[in-house]
Amino acid sequence: MEKIKMTTPLVEMDGDEMTRILWKQIKDEVILPYVDLNTEYYDLGLVHREETKDQVTVDAANANKKYGVAVKCATITPNAQRVEEYNLTQMWKSPNGTIRAILDGTVFRAPIMVKGISPVVRTWQKPITIARHAFGDVYRATEYRVPGAGKAELVFTGADGTTFRETINDFDGAGVIQGQFNKDSSITSFARSCFQFAVDTKQDLWFSTKDTISKKYDHTFKDIFQEIYDAEYKEKFEALGIEYFYTLIDDAVARVIRSKGGFIWACKNYDGDVMSDMVSTAFGSLAMMTSVLVSPDGNYEYEAAHGTVTRHYYKYLKGEETSTNPVATLFAWSGALRKRGELDGIDALVRYADALEKATIDTIEDGVMTGDLCSMWEGDKPARKVTSLEFLREIRSRLDKALA
Repeated sequence: MEKIKMTTPLVEMDGDEMTRILWKQIKDEVILPYVDLNTEYYDLGLVHREETKDQVTVDAANANKKYGVAVKCATITPNAQRVEEYNLTQMWKSPNGTIRAILDGTVFRAPIMVKGISPVVRTWQKPITIARHAFGDVYRATEYRVPGAGKAELVFTGADGTTFRETINDFDGAGVIQGQFNKDSSITSFARSCFQFAVDTKQDLWFSTKDTISKKYDHTFKDIFQEIYDAEYKEKFEALGIEYFYTLIDDAVARVIRSKGGFIWACKNYDGDVMSDMVSTAFGSLAMMTSVLVSPDGNYEYEAAHGTVTRHYYKYLKGEETSTNPVATLFAWSGALRKRGELDGIDALVRYADALEKATIDTIEDGVMTGDLCSMWEGDKPARKVTSLEFLREIRSRLDKALA
């Protein structure tokens, strides 16, 4: 078949370790045979981030703003052990945090459900979408390791010269302090993205923070959400028969576990990070989760929501075969290519993305899967564990038939 032509580049952000290996395999096996791929490539591998002093991450995010759609591989956020392993000059910040700070917006994550794999939570019947704020909080925090006794203060100096000062703690010994921030403008964008996504998908929207403890910080989130709902979305929600409600994060966790699913759960940045991992694992696997960052000005960044699968990468380096699940990375590519096709009016690219996702689901439902899914398999056909590359080639055989 003739390859599908692209008119606008897709921003491609390569990553680290095992997911970097899968990235190339996915392109070679199930994308390049069908699509005349047009990308603007950025290497966000930790080695190249070190070489560019992390400027490559900033450049990639700005390219995303220029072209509108990006696809990102999983990347390493270095800790002290990684600094030593990669001989880094400093502990570079999370690439995701840097990109999200530049793009702002909301990350929407939802489990990829297949017949034959039941959620661990037996009441869940429909996907739960996590809407995660993608700006500020702990990911942009300023931290200080307190060496000994002294006073820590929170100080704000206004543009008009007025000041606010309050003691955080009088330290009698060593400790640690952290300063977080967020902006009304970003919280407003987060709220509107969540409400609009709920309207578009006709799903209830739940929002949770801990405003009883955080009476200024979290309460601001709660107030802005309520103001926007009342002013802009209440009538739309009522017309569609869907609901918005706010509750404390601990109450939300209890409600979620008892629910049937089929709703959007909006969370602050860190809460969304943790809860999306919980939800995806309970539905099957961290590798069975879609993730897309939607910015207020209409930019999209599709990614795999899991890590770089370090343990499998070390096995790969020893020449051992691995059975690493590539589904989340596959769906990042299909999501980005679909959106590129929608924005550019290329119907063939949209159909290809749909066919790729269906071929992936069909492969698993036919009993062919990677090792992480075998222990959860309840399907009629016996599970057949395959390597990552074998799995991709099984997908390709089904994709060939679908596109023939």
